[in-house]
Amino acid sequence: MPIKANAKKALRQTIKRAQRNTIVKAEIHSLRVKLRKLLDSKKAEEAEKLSSTIVKKLDKAVSKKIYKQNTAARLKSRFMQKINAAKKAV
Repeated sequence: MPIKANAKKALRQTIKRAQRNTIVKAEIHSLRVKLRKLLDSKKAEEAEKLSSTIVKKLDKAVSKKIYKQNTAARLKSRFMQKINAAKKAV
């Protein structure tokens, strides 16, 4: 445990930020799961609508430094490939 007052405050801030980041990451994860289920059930149009929401959330997470830029780009690229493949299959 920290002893100095500024170290105690830094610990409190770190804990709050970690909780906030965990909530954002969990929300993005649940959206990705929904997207995966939509793609498995061959609903490409609904998946495309959901993908725009995920892209917005990922971009906001990158701007707040929750995700790194390359990580978000990789995730977006992968699910867009899957959506495009699903649209071609229909």
